[in-house]
Amino acid sequence: MAEKVNNFPPLPKFIPLKPCFYQNFTDEIPIDHQNLVQRIYRLWMFYCITLGVNLVACLAWWIGGGYGVNFGLALLWLLLFSPCSYVCWFRPVYKAFRSDSSFNFMVFFFIFSAQFVLAAIQAIGISNWGACGWLAAVTFFSTNVGAAVIMLLPAIMFTLSALAMFVCLLRVHRLYRGGGGSFQKAQDEWQSGLWRNPPTREAQFSNFSRSSLPEYPTVPNYPGGNRWP
Repeated sequence: MAEKVNNFPPLPKFIPLKPCFYQNFTDEIPIDHQNLVQRIYRLWMFYCITLGVNLVACLAWWIGGGYGVNFGLALLWLLLFSPCSYVCWFRPVYKAFRSDSSFNFMVFFFIFSAQFVLAAIQAIGISNWGACGWLAAVTFFSTNVGAAVIMLLPAIMFTLSALAMFVCLLRVHRLYRGGGGSFQKAQDEWQSGLWRNPPTREAQFSNFSRSSLPEYPTVPNYPGGNRWP
């Protein structure tokens, strides 16, 4: 079997750094859930783009008469949340569907719920929080109309991000509970240590081919996406 080489993030060859993760939806994610996991991945990319647009809007906010602290915080959020959101909630849900890991599902539910609350707060746009949300954009019309119009764009994008996160959270939770997942299963994985390095799908298949019982289910036993309302 060919060795899997890390391929994410896809860095240019002239950068003396190597990718940190291996990601392949077709090979590692069960076919019934590939579409959902890819949508969550695109949601992560959309949120990163939103943070970049928010940085530009905060610059316009500053130039139009706002406070520079918003621009500084917007830059911090972009540099911090872009990689952290990938590591802290996308990778857990990717590994959860890849190996049917209840522990990773629980990590995803906990962190992704906090991410949803954060995106909702950013959509609101509290002053001096580094986010151009609705409150910040609407109240700034009396100061600078041009800057306020630019600030409306990240407000809309933060709102769409929050709504999409809420839908994804419900979707994954329904699939997990429908497949018999529970907090007890996550505790069992933690106590047994399987959460550190759960068997891959190839290893699980190999266990079957040797007529031995696998330590882990071969694929997540969740209902297909088209069976949910």
